[in-house]
Amino acid sequence: MHKVTLRKTVLSVEEVFHEGGPVAEKPLLRGSIMAVIKNPFAGEYVNEIQGFQDDLKPLGLEMAMKLATALGGAGAIEGYGKGAIVGAAGEVEHGALWHAPGGYAMRELLGDAKAIVPSTKKVGGVGARLDVPLTHTNASYVRSHFDAMEVGCNDAPKADELALILVMSTGARIHNRAGGLAAADIKGEDGLR
Repeated sequence: MHKVTLRKTVLSVEEVFHEGGPVAEKPLLRGSIMAVIKNPFAGEYVNEIQGFQDDLKPLGLEMAMKLATALGGAGAIEGYGKGAIVGAAGEVEHGALWHAPGGYAMRELLGDAKAIVPSTKKVGGVGARLDVPLTHTNASYVRSHFDAMEVGCNDAPKADELALILVMSTGARIHNRAGGLAAADIKGEDGLR
């Protein structure tokens, strides 16, 4: 068991009113939360790292709750995604440890979310930014919810840190016109359609 040492969190909310077309009656909200923590594996190769996923679960749930609250509550969330930026003394596999605790935290909070939580990760230096993908929470093939949010922090991650990220949105892209499966037509059987 490893202690999760949190240095800071960064919470960001965007209100999108239009993308050059008509102003929406209700803006799309997109938000991100980043937790910058010490990487317990930085600077050396450690073979057994899976246990750290369990250590991250409480942080994941706390982050999901804060982000959902900032966007109007769990009932308002229609899209989600996750990511990690690993400081230079770590390896991309350390970021992969965020898959389960980050994804399951959002799925637990949102209740019946069926779609896989899209993810991305990379090793980067201080100030690195990450484009984190979003998809619909219940059906991965809902094109209107395919989106991404760029996330970063000016002083993170330091070489011995991990920047763990969750993103959520309250709906489709403003002015989406790409067709495909509509959110209203989701069957909810398999997380895809």
